[in-house]
Amino acid sequence: MASTNPARGMRDFLPSDVRKREYVIGIIKEVYESYGFEPLETPAVENLDTLMGKYGEEGNQLIFKILKRGEKLDLENAGKESDLSDLALRYDLTVPLARVVAHHRNDLPKFFKRYQIQPVWRADRPARGRFREFYQCDVDAIGSASVAVEAEQIMAVSEILKSLGFDNFQVRLNHRKILADILDTAGVVPQKHGDALVAIDKLDKIGPEGVSKELEARGISGDAAEMLLGIFAETQKIIDDRDKSEDVNRTIVSNLINIVDNDVLTDIGNILRFCEGFPVQLDLSLARGLSYYTGAIFELTVPDLAGSLGGGGRYDGLIGMFGKEQIPACGFSLGLERILVVMEERGMFPPEIAESTPADIMVTIWNEDAAAESLKLARELRQQGLRVTLYPDPDKLGKQMKYADQIKVPFVCVLGETEIADGTVTVKNMTSGEQTSMHRSAAAEFIMNASNQQ
Repeated sequence: MASTNPARGMRDFLPSDVRKREYVIGIIKEVYESYGFEPLETPAVENLDTLMGKYGEEGNQLIFKILKRGEKLDLENAGKESDLSDLALRYDLTVPLARVVAHHRNDLPKFFKRYQIQPVWRADRPARGRFREFYQCDVDAIGSASVAVEAEQIMAVSEILKSLGFDNFQVRLNHRKILADILDTAGVVPQKHGDALVAIDKLDKIGPEGVSKELEARGISGDAAEMLLGIFAETQKIIDDRDKSEDVNRTIVSNLINIVDNDVLTDIGNILRFCEGFPVQLDLSLARGLSYYTGAIFELTVPDLAGSLGGGGRYDGLIGMFGKEQIPACGFSLGLERILVVMEERGMFPPEIAESTPADIMVTIWNEDAAAESLKLARELRQQGLRVTLYPDPDKLGKQMKYADQIKVPFVCVLGETEIADGTVTVKNMTSGEQTSMHRSAAAEFIMNASNQQ
């Protein structure tokens, strides 16, 4: 017998799950649109060469590749990987966006602000809050090198979290050029910067000792690793020991004056200045593993949660990989699944979402002859703005009531022979158990008033 489990790392979403997802997505869309971002959708499948080489060594290994189809698939004579696969499921929403901008450049405005909420796929090892299919909620701005772009995106995601009920979160901020200058200072040769960033990106997962071992495994000397981790530890100590009146970000920036280019520090300073009043913390150990980032990078974290709820940064060189024109770009991606997990565990959904029902009222069917009148009543109630479900079979009334209780419908309209003959309906309040008879034309208003009082 075939297994009924979904594929590993994939999930089914039952009605209550879908309602919670739609609630969160609705708030995200509302905030993104309030900042002037427009919706965009791209295909689930991309050409393999569109995705390969954009995410770094580890990212390339997690791309879901699709076998060639029909006559194109020749397993016996396949000599290399490209003989087997030419398409892939999208790994993220950023690279497809870069392809779209390069392809439709003449159709898009000078400054293109888009949001995109769609699933992506990664051939990763499933774990708590980590899936092979998951939704990303991206917001990106194309065409401007101004750090006002970074500031606006930080503000937007902060507003989203506040609207969802998060009252304690932090946006960690860093810059790829700060990391490059720190790596140079520590003695890491430029050719090893990419390897070092991949290892540093795991700092919050495997700790300093684990990162040190990985740096060594990637050919970076012990002295360089020790100096590098020492710089990060010193910064973390400044953060941990801060006084409430102290501007920790300013202290960290002042410590970088002799290490980092002044233009980069100016950009970071401006982002911090623009985002005054928002929970932004400069963190020199933040690396972001994807190789396409070129400037400011950021991650969104909450206390007592390993990993982040989202992240992003500036990727000024990515669009140029698909065309001749280099176009500045910056984006922030929220991880829908992780937000949902945290909200579920912490009971953050409002009651009307957490305890939602499929309908406001259920209409019974007394017998087969009464089915047409029950359908007519259900249609009348819907026309007056109510959500109405119909019990489809002429079962005993007790069975119909039991079903209404099971799906938590608050009211039931009983339409029996007497009610049909008199032009009335009996409304049962499933919470109080009270039953009230009335003319059919008064039922909708009665139910609405009773709902408001509950």
